Amino acid sequence: MVSWNIFPCFALAAIALWLSGAVCSAFDAGRHPRQAVLAQWLTVAGIVVYSAFIIGLWHSLGRPPLRTMGETRLWYSLFMMLSGWMVYRQWRYRWILGISLMVASVFILINIFRPEIHDHSLMPALQSLWFVPHVTVYMFSYSIFGCSALMAVAGLWQGSGKYLPSADRLVGIGLLFLTLGMLSGCIWAKQAWGSFWNWDPKETWAAATWCAALVYIHLRLKRDSSPRASCIWLILTFALLQMCWYGVNLLPAAQGSMHTYFEQ
Repeated sequence: MVSWNIFPCFALAAIALWLSGAVCSAFDAGRHPRQAVLAQWLTVAGIVVYSAFIIGLWHSLGRPPLRTMGETRLWYSLFMMLSGWMVYRQWRYRWILGISLMVASVFILINIFRPEIHDHSLMPALQSLWFVPHVTVYMFSYSIFGCSALMAVAGLWQGSGKYLPSADRLVGIGLLFLTLGMLSGCIWAKQAWGSFWNWDPKETWAAATWCAALVYIHLRLKRDSSPRASCIWLILTFALLQMCWYGVNLLPAAQGSMHTYFEQ
């Protein structure tokens, strides 16, 4: 039986592999292809180990581990490293695996010290075919936006817009998956509650995040928009995303929300 009690074993093993991959990538200066290949394989190995825990937990719970906030953090950590690996594989940014690991480790450590081990059974509304694709697509889009925000921070730090073309592609992919998540949520809401959209607090912040990402794309299409303004807007978009994910749960208006099922 896989449970939260053994999560630290899987998590620390995955972190060790990811850290090894990040170290290898840091020494990849384009002249050491073996190190680049090793960095990718070590990162993939960590993803496999971490995924094994999620699959085992899914089997033990008898339901998809997407019910609590801690369970969504599991998926975000996994997708953050997957996105970092995809970025490294495509553009060979030597720092992306290390920074992605730092972000993923924050959520992993929260789960180690606050594991949310209680078994939350799925309410009838969540027993839908749309539950898994809706939440996982959202988590993947969040990780894509996370990588793009890291590029924006790096651009501001270096005073350069050299990472923005890569960030543009990531935002396009992230917006696509964010849209798919919203559409699947609308279909699910129609089946479960009788309406496609209710302007629930979570839905309102999701719409604000989607609009912010769209504004970023339009900013980049304008020839006269400065790289600094684009980077700042992209970081603000990621901040909106964090508010949509878990910050909204702290608002008094969200206490009656149909989306507070993520809370323990």
